[in-house]
Amino acid sequence: MKNYRRLIIPFLVTLVLVLAKIYFREESATWTGLFSVLPHINTILIILGFTWCLLVLTGILKRIFLKQFDISQENNLRARKVYTQLNILQKIVNFIIIILGIGLILVSFEPIRKIGVGLFASAGVAGIIIGFSAQKAIGTLVAGIQIAFAQPFRLDDAVVVEGEWGWIEEVNLTYVVVRIWDQRRLVLPTTYFLEKPFQNWTRTSADIIGSVFIYTDYSVPFDALREELDRILENTPLWDKKVKVLQVTDAKERTVESRILVSAKNSPTAWDLRVHVREKMIEFLQKNYPAALPRTRVVLEENKSS
Repeated sequence: MKNYRRLIIPFLVTLVLVLAKIYFREESATWTGLFSVLPHINTILIILGFTWCLLVLTGILKRIFLKQFDISQENNLRARKVYTQLNILQKIVNFIIIILGIGLILVSFEPIRKIGVGLFASAGVAGIIIGFSAQKAIGTLVAGIQIAFAQPFRLDDAVVVEGEWGWIEEVNLTYVVVRIWDQRRLVLPTTYFLEKPFQNWTRTSADIIGSVFIYTDYSVPFDALREELDRILENTPLWDKKVKVLQVTDAKERTVESRILVSAKNSPTAWDLRVHVREKMIEFLQKNYPAALPRTRVVLEENKSS
């Protein structure tokens, strides 16, 4: 019932205007002074009232439908999909309602109606010119509709665009807002996501694998590192207990590169887990194997001739 309260005021205003229109038509002799000056004012207000009611109604229907989906849940993939589609579809419907309302208001004026007929008769060349000039704007609107149905991303998806990592915060017909990890906002046209590659870390699921690189001396004991990694992961709630790997991925002239792979339920948690594992592994090396930290060796050979 709370949702429908938003519709009460525009509905009552429109109803009063319709009744006034009927009454004034019947009592036109009484109101000739007013309506000779503004003959279409009541019609215009009625159109605006109906437009207002339809705009409020679309918002109410969207909120009622979205109550079935909880986007705050951890596994909210379907909810984010529905939220994204409905938000864009509501904007499309509202845009059409506003255009139709403006059109009905203009058509209610006889001079403008005659001008419109003349324009339609000679709209060939003008239509081509307008089409070329509005090509980019129309392309952006079409891209917004494509994103609503194809859904290369959804609301709250973790993405990497323009070298920045963040979450999809707003999806509009002409632009998309990405909330960067440091609370900045990156605003991109919808066509960007159809023309350029970008990373979507939560396309099919939120869980993700993070990597940690450790550089040590050749004397490091790898079995001890693996045992310490097991201990670290078993004592943190950040790990989802799915992926746990420590591998030597490179051996350079001075250091050995070890890569640790760990999994987490989502990208923010994976970031915290990577930081935690890196810190604990370095502390372990400092405390137990300080000689295994990266070092530079210098060999001095004795000069036998002396």
